[in-house]
Amino acid sequence: MKRFTRCDTALRRQPRSFFSGIAGMIAGLVLCLIADLALSTMGAFAAEGGRSGPSEVIFLGQLIVLILVGRLLGEAMTRIGQPSVMGMLLGGILLGPSALGLLWPDLQQAIFPRTPEQKAMLDGIAQLGILLLLLLTGMETDLKLVRKVGQAALTVSLSGVAVPFICGFALGQLMPETLLPHGNQRLVTSLFLGTALSISSIKIVAAIVREMGFIRRNLGQIIVASAICEDSIGWVIIAITFGLAEAGTIDPASVTKSVLGTAVFLIASFTIGRRLVFFIIRWANDNFESDFPVITTILVIMGVMALTTHFIGVHTVLGAFVAGVLIGESPILSKHVDEQLRGLILAFFMPVFFGITGLSTDLTVLKSPSVAMMTLAVIAVASFGKFAGAFLGGEIGGLTRREALALGCAMNARGSTEVIVASIGLSMGALTQDLFTIIVAMAVITTMAMPPMLRWALARVPMRKAEKERLSREELEAKEFVPNLERLLLAVDESPNGKFAAQLAGLIAGSRALPTTVLSLQADDKSAETEGMKTGRNATAAREARSSDVAIAAAQTTRKSHDEQIASSSIDITVRTLEKSSEEAVASEAKKGYGLLIVGIGNTRAKSGEFHRDIASIVSAFEGPVAIVAGRNGQLAHPQRCLSNILVPESGTEISRRAAELAITLARACECPVTALYVANTGASSGGRGFYGRQQARAIISEVAQMGERYGVKVKTAVRADVAPDQAILTHAKQTTYDLLIMGVSCRPGDKLFFGDTATAIFEHAPGSVLFLVS
Repeated sequence: MKRFTRCDTALRRQPRSFFSGIAGMIAGLVLCLIADLALSTMGAFAAEGGRSGPSEVIFLGQLIVLILVGRLLGEAMTRIGQPSVMGMLLGGILLGPSALGLLWPDLQQAIFPRTPEQKAMLDGIAQLGILLLLLLTGMETDLKLVRKVGQAALTVSLSGVAVPFICGFALGQLMPETLLPHGNQRLVTSLFLGTALSISSIKIVAAIVREMGFIRRNLGQIIVASAICEDSIGWVIIAITFGLAEAGTIDPASVTKSVLGTAVFLIASFTIGRRLVFFIIRWANDNFESDFPVITTILVIMGVMALTTHFIGVHTVLGAFVAGVLIGESPILSKHVDEQLRGLILAFFMPVFFGITGLSTDLTVLKSPSVAMMTLAVIAVASFGKFAGAFLGGEIGGLTRREALALGCAMNARGSTEVIVASIGLSMGALTQDLFTIIVAMAVITTMAMPPMLRWALARVPMRKAEKERLSREELEAKEFVPNLERLLLAVDESPNGKFAAQLAGLIAGSRALPTTVLSLQADDKSAETEGMKTGRNATAAREARSSDVAIAAAQTTRKSHDEQIASSSIDITVRTLEKSSEEAVASEAKKGYGLLIVGIGNTRAKSGEFHRDIASIVSAFEGPVAIVAGRNGQLAHPQRCLSNILVPESGTEISRRAAELAITLARACECPVTALYVANTGASSGGRGFYGRQQARAIISEVAQMGERYGVKVKTAVRADVAPDQAILTHAKQTTYDLLIMGVSCRPGDKLFFGDTATAIFEHAPGSVLFLVS
């Protein structure tokens, strides 16, 4: 691996002429490959008798050319500071009639024949790519930020549609009759032109904002949210225009269906739809044994919601985007989806979709002076209208002038949305071929001009203090343990220790709205059996009791949460009926994907002082972090009593840092302090080494204190030097009263469950409850 790193470093040190030579070689290889593919497709076409039907060989050649050219030009754009989507769009233009069609028309016709059947095959892939790109965009949309910027997004979208629409409609009324399909259809043509100038392309805007690393910024969320609103409003306007173009008058029924249908769809999606989508995804994940059932479920959800928006008279992209938002909110699948879908979408569907957008453009008609002048006029009116509308909306929405300026630059990208509108207008006879090309050229030019303008404008937007703190916190949380938990698995019995473990699980789940699955184990200890006989509870009642313990603790946490989204969320709790032994049940359930297993049973400690074999079997069955709860004294007598003080030993290792995160999470839920204790085994022989060890210790526990400060938890720090770790921890625990001692440990090799001598001493002699977090 180091050899390859050195080679890469050496290549980067080569002069630009070296890269120019490499680029020339790559370009030559690409041309040779395209020519070879063209000859192959020509041969396939001839072999099929020259018929005009679809050819799978030509279709495959088209995909390979679009992916290869789009990827290479996308890489080139990235190296010069432009989004890669611009390279993919340019690749389509170069392969279309505007470039390759002029230089080598036979080759262009061979690769991209104009037969309707062949074009339909490629358009099918492009349409699926649109939906998947919107799915990915929705998954990356933060609804909390969208809610915060909702007013600004609404004002921007309303003014950002109204102003350019009025400008486009006025331009259509003043347009020469030579560009009109029929002299008596100026109204319809003006409506189509106003619509084409008013809509921003959510696909282009979101892709560029994401690639520029601005998707998490407040302004980036306003840009995406505004584009979403504009897209929705735009398709309602298109529905009105369709009714006018087809019937000569506005169809009230069609307009009412689109407006009311969209409103009902959005309300239903973000109320019952959120929980329904989460339930379906989790059910598929937990019950199917075949490979990738979740991906299939997600694609089906996306397709159903896209079809739903189609049937209510709105474009399918709205349904795909909303599906992505709901799927992205699923707490157990965000990473799962990202890893398995992102690669295929970005590597395959994105270059094909943007390449086809470029293929639809024929810039050769601009050689006519009148058409060229009209194109410049449309571009100027479109840019002025969109910029003025977005800027005005930003001012009304409370943005600064610099933010409004950046917003106006961002919303000027049209992209494929205008191509779709123009194509519909052309097919309906509302646009001429020249006017169609003018609209497409406007879309391409405004889209290509948007990235440098937006980058220039964004560089002048200062980051506010609150936003900077949020981004810094999110960056740190991305590397932490607890914030990345997706759901919990709780294995408990009816013993008091099981109740205490359920209480801790509820506190953790409530802090992040984590779905929790409870495995109700059979208690073997006599106290639990006696309690069960006295109260007469059966197994079902016991399972319900454990679920109730978790729910009560979770509710207690969410009520105290400062996060509005978490505070308003209900924790999803599932109780499993065990039909196998504890070890087999845990192993079977663990395959469904859990970030942490919490174990609380009566048989925690064997007579020999070691961990009981039941604990060992459960831990061995789970591949991942495990929290072993050993409640004692007051916590067993009152397991639902909230914690008042937590002690966490720190050693600077990864597992001890995870233990500190868990301690801070529980302390935040109970509003209690945490003490971070570092034991510095510096020795007395070298004062220099002792001083260095104490400095290192203070740096480590200071990091824990800073973590607690981020979450509003008071963290006390202590350093014990020149004493054995177990003695230092036990002495500190006995001097001060602690409800819970949390210690990060690692499994040592051997037949028994062993975490080292220090952990063994703590387990045997700790005066209070202990939680071992096992890596």
